[in-house]
Amino acid sequence: MARYTGAVCRLCRREGVKLYLKGEKCYTDKCPVVKRPAPPGQHGVSRRKPSEYALQLREKQKARRFYGVMEKQFERYFDMAVRKKGVTGEVLLQTLERRLDNIVYRMGFGASRAEARQIVKHSHIEVNGRKVNIPSYLVREGDVIAVREGSRDHKRIKELAAAAATRTVPAWLSVDHEAMRGTVVRLPNREEIDTPVQEQLIVEYYSR
Repeated sequence: MARYTGAVCRLCRREGVKLYLKGEKCYTDKCPVVKRPAPPGQHGVSRRKPSEYALQLREKQKARRFYGVMEKQFERYFDMAVRKKGVTGEVLLQTLERRLDNIVYRMGFGASRAEARQIVKHSHIEVNGRKVNIPSYLVREGDVIAVREGSRDHKRIKELAAAAATRTVPAWLSVDHEAMRGTVVRLPNREEIDTPVQEQLIVEYYSR
């Protein structure tokens, strides 16, 4: 499966915002977006005014990188959003939020979405009592996501669970940090999704 293997901090610098791809480092002064806010590369900040297409492309890339999704998979999510009722851009973000790796991250059992993705792949997570090791698995309202019984003594997971108690959990999730379990109370609305993108520009990009 294709995946990005380069320096993830370059992605944040390219988009000009923190995408929180590096866990705890993103919350410190060591974050490259704080130290070197210019885009990567020898040319630095462009003086050209970006075209309408460039703005649309940047928003699409920003959303894709925020959730760690590859191009073809992102296109599939957009196609799914188009076929559903509601505002396409909002449905797209809602679908991305439903990914299991994102849910594990939101619950606090991953310092970043990349780490949460790895935890899911290594079979540490179960959904409704059944092992699920597919990061792109889409959860539904009422699903119970938990750390598997045999993984609760894992050193890193115990560290994450302890740190998770200090993190803010979205209102659409209910989490019991001691039991290492959470429930999808309902699906999020746009105001509860902190993705730093203008989703309408993404819709315009795919509607060209």
